[in-house]
Amino acid sequence: MKKVAKGSFGYIEYNRKFAVVRTIAALAICLIIFFTGLIMHKSNKNIFSIIAAVGCLPTGLSAVNMIMYMKAHPCSKEAYDKIESHRKGLLIRYDLEMTSYEENYSIAAATVLDKNVICFTENKELDITNCEKHIRNQIAQSGYSDYTVKVFKDINAFCTRLDQLEQIRAVKNIDPVVIEEAWVPGTVETCALVLLSISL
Repeated sequence: MKKVAKGSFGYIEYNRKFAVVRTIAALAICLIIFFTGLIMHKSNKNIFSIIAAVGCLPTGLSAVNMIMYMKAHPCSKEAYDKIESHRKGLLIRYDLEMTSYEENYSIAAATVLDKNVICFTENKELDITNCEKHIRNQIAQSGYSDYTVKVFKDINAFCTRLDQLEQIRAVKNIDPVVIEEAWVPGTVETCALVLLSISL
């Protein structure tokens, strides 16, 4: 199973599978350790039971992680193909599941260009107003307070906006990929990196 980088198409699907395998493996190890001690000592009052109990902590965390990925909404292949046909020189991040105390926000695709953040969601129940507010607040904490944030549920409208941003990119000769690759760890994150940071 080849690892899929965060922000790439297929990231959520990959992590779903990985989390399931990891959780099952961790649970199996805990059970094997517990029953080994039970068989050897004819009692659960032994060191094996303690080791198994301690092992349940990372197993539980893995299970929570697995549930979060199961509830996430990845970008569909159909939407991905359509978006890629409009992407051109833009940098698109896919499969962003943004979490907050109140709710989670499923973003299938997002791009940042020239103080514009535009996102597309396939989750029809997503509260767009709250999502835009959440993104605006998160990027403002990194100094991007004058950015416009727009979330689309209509893929055609999203692709139309991509075309408009591509025209701006071409006129201003902006290369988003070079901008991201030039980022130095330890310095202020780019706006696009902030979107990755606030996602699963």
